[in-house]
Amino acid sequence: MASITFAVDEEFKSEISNFAWINLSELVREEIKRRHELFNKLKSREEQEFIKWSIELGRKSKKESFKKLLAKLSKEEREELLRQ
Repeated sequence: MASITFAVDEEFKSEISNFAWINLSELVREEIKRRHELFNKLKSREEQEFIKWSIELGRKSKKESFKKLLAKLSKEEREELLRQ
């Protein structure tokens, strides 16, 4: 197994040292593993399709909201807003 060294400030190290039950190496190892799995999940085809779908849905929602707001404005207010 490869070894990685992390630097932490003295205050943090002393705080962690007060808790004998905290295994900092294990904590960091599990967090790196969790983030690696999350990163791989985000790269999956299914997740990319979901992200694309949610972005499109958000855009449609904003477009519909904008249309509703425009409908409430007078013709002059709409023209002024769209000129900006």
